[in-house]
Amino acid sequence: MATVQQVSPADAAAPKPKLMGRFNRWDTPWLNTKLLLGVAIIVTILLFGILGRLFWDTKLALTGKSPLNLPPVGVTSTLGGVLTGTWAHPLGTESSGRDMLALIIVGAPNSFLIGIIASTVGMGVGIFLGFSSGFLGGRVDDVIRLISDVSITIPSLLVLIVIQSLIRQVEVTTLALLIAIFAWPTPTRLIRAQVLTMRESGYVQMAKLSGASIWSIMFREILPNLIPYLFASFIGNATGAILAAVGLETLGLGPQRIPTLGGTIYFAIQGAALLRNMWWWWGIPTLLLAIMFVGLLLINLGFDEIANPRLRSSSQ
Repeated sequence: MATVQQVSPADAAAPKPKLMGRFNRWDTPWLNTKLLLGVAIIVTILLFGILGRLFWDTKLALTGKSPLNLPPVGVTSTLGGVLTGTWAHPLGTESSGRDMLALIIVGAPNSFLIGIIASTVGMGVGIFLGFSSGFLGGRVDDVIRLISDVSITIPSLLVLIVIQSLIRQVEVTTLALLIAIFAWPTPTRLIRAQVLTMRESGYVQMAKLSGASIWSIMFREILPNLIPYLFASFIGNATGAILAAVGLETLGLGPQRIPTLGGTIYFAIQGAALLRNMWWWWGIPTLLLAIMFVGLLLINLGFDEIANPRLRSSSQ
């Protein structure tokens, strides 16, 4: 007969040895809390702008399509008489007869699109120049570094104000490309610094000994290792571009016919919304911009945590 082995209470209470080599597929730095929360915020805003067009008439964003100066639902205003918000215009209307919900649905993706286009162009130029400067060195490095250093010292906002004041009609793409003119020097310098560090690593030296070309080493060996860092730089660039666009739009130098969040704030300033206590006219787009910036900041911090293992270990 088989004997039953007796287990003492001390042995039963002892911690069981952990199995070594077990892999948790969810244990990845790409699923950190900051990155997921930031992506959720930005995706929610974009889905609100995309899907909102299916459930709301965006033609209400045009002048004269709605009653004037209606407050949001549940709010009573005394502008030109007692006005009460209705579900026909849940976020209210403004002095030109434009529905605020329609303005937000159309304006939020446009403001975000400006940042994406400007950041994409700026990062593309920055990646090419930064890799060329950091890896090739010599006179190429001297020229690129000199041009980027001089460009950073130029007051970009002042130059953009002068340029856009000379342009009669500004579109979303035009505004994004103008901002992109000043969006490349910073990523160029940052990428150059990273490449200078990585070009002396062992796998780069092995690639050189194996006869790989310069472009192959830069864009097949070094570039994949910089992807988290490049993503973080891209998000930071997009945030700066959106902020620059909002600043220009608030001054009246943005698109006039196409709704944007900054343009809505500009028209609120022009319509004396602060003095007339029409808080929904400027407050709603300002709040949405603040939420957008928080989401982008969380994404940036999430990518920093991926690229920097020290940040990752400190947050655990």
